Amino acid sequence: MTEETQGPTNRWKTLDKDLGRIAQMEQAIGFINKPMIAVSISLVFVLICAAAAVLFSGGASSTMIVVVAAGFGAYMALNIGANDVANNMGPAVGANALTMGGALIIAAIFETLGALIAGGDVVSTISGGIVAPEAVAEPRIFVWAMMAALIAAALWLNLATWLGAPVSTTHSIVGGGMGAGIAAAGFSAVAWPKMGQIAASWVISPVLGGLIAALFLAFIKAFINDVPDKIAAARRWVPVLIGIMAGAFAAYLAVKGLKKLIEISLGQAVVIGLVIGIATILLSRPVVRRQSEGLENRKKSLKKLFGLPLVISAALLSFAHGANDVANAVGPLAAIVHAVQDNATEAKVSIPLWVMVIGAAGISFGLVLFGPKLIRMVGSEITKLNPMRAYCVALSAAITVIVASWLGLPVSSTHIAVGGVFGVGFYREWHAERRLRLLGIEKGKPVAADERKRRKLVRRSHFLTIAAAWVITVPLTAVLSALVFVFLRMIG
Repeated sequence: MTEETQGPTNRWKTLDKDLGRIAQMEQAIGFINKPMIAVSISLVFVLICAAAAVLFSGGASSTMIVVVAAGFGAYMALNIGANDVANNMGPAVGANALTMGGALIIAAIFETLGALIAGGDVVSTISGGIVAPEAVAEPRIFVWAMMAALIAAALWLNLATWLGAPVSTTHSIVGGGMGAGIAAAGFSAVAWPKMGQIAASWVISPVLGGLIAALFLAFIKAFINDVPDKIAAARRWVPVLIGIMAGAFAAYLAVKGLKKLIEISLGQAVVIGLVIGIATILLSRPVVRRQSEGLENRKKSLKKLFGLPLVISAALLSFAHGANDVANAVGPLAAIVHAVQDNATEAKVSIPLWVMVIGAAGISFGLVLFGPKLIRMVGSEITKLNPMRAYCVALSAAITVIVASWLGLPVSSTHIAVGGVFGVGFYREWHAERRLRLLGIEKGKPVAADERKRRKLVRRSHFLTIAAAWVITVPLTAVLSALVFVFLRMIG
């Protein structure tokens, strides 16, 4: 046999080996997801982070404070990975575009890359201006306040994950900072107008995310799914949808995820998004045409065209989340390290590299060890998703953040993504109800109430649980943080 004929065979053997390695990784992930093993690995990770902090502490007298803070920072990062990252990967897994193991691997890689490459090197330590810095100007009080905020936010995220409720990491930290600030300096230390904006975002984020996701799904149904020649319509509109995704994510990453590398205004980010979006439309047209060749003219065939764009969008969301939200995990830890080593408190501090590594590694570990529960819930237990519906959710997440940034609204990426899933589900309900009503008119007999109730496509129990968790996040973490602060002050 010649070398030329051996080439393809060798390439296939290499591909088989690569696929085998991925399968082994997925099996390993399935093994470590067993409860006691996951808890044991988490405990070891926290202890390693605490021990590593000894190398970076500022002196013998302050070593214990930094070690304890590093342990709680690692615990917080684990809980963010377990709870928050599900919003990025849940739709792709629910739509069967990714296996659970594949989603965990991709998310862990891109979360880490986002945190280390583009993660913010400066973090607001008093929860985004919620508490006046001068209210906790004494370094000792400041350290206790940051420690209390960190512990309270981590405990609430842990409880929310156990309850199966995806909640906002940012709001958890905000509530923790507010509670500790009130306990340290009274109610006058809190910027209540800012808290009013955050309370408004509880409604704005999910409603805006759900509305945009529903509008995109309505567009796909009207211009692709429900036309006679579905393949021709897909060739015309799928590249446009891919271009919108590329442009939205380019603007999103530019304005939210690349602050560490380069400062970009919102206007510049939008221009970048437009250029990349148009270029993507032109480049994707021949690709979509090739993919659509030989497909049957039915809705099920169209799902194939959305699979790869959905996977790419999930990876980009994870990168942006790692870049933008890792500071929530380690911001209080960075503030404690700064206060202990420099004996000073500031509204903003730099995040040391070792602290950022704890945050990035903790989010990845938490995702792999505990993330599948909420990934399944977001992806398949709220409403049934397919690649087209999940794609609408991903588009909504990127576009809503851009719109909110333009309007100056403080929104939560968690609320947006979950709101997008609910938006898709409620639109499907409305569409199904409309079809039933028209069917009843045609037959001259209304559809029975039992039949209409049976066709509810969104699980109300999840809707109520998640909505309740969102509402109580800030007040609950504030009360818990205040109690922890009082305890720390007593023993301190």
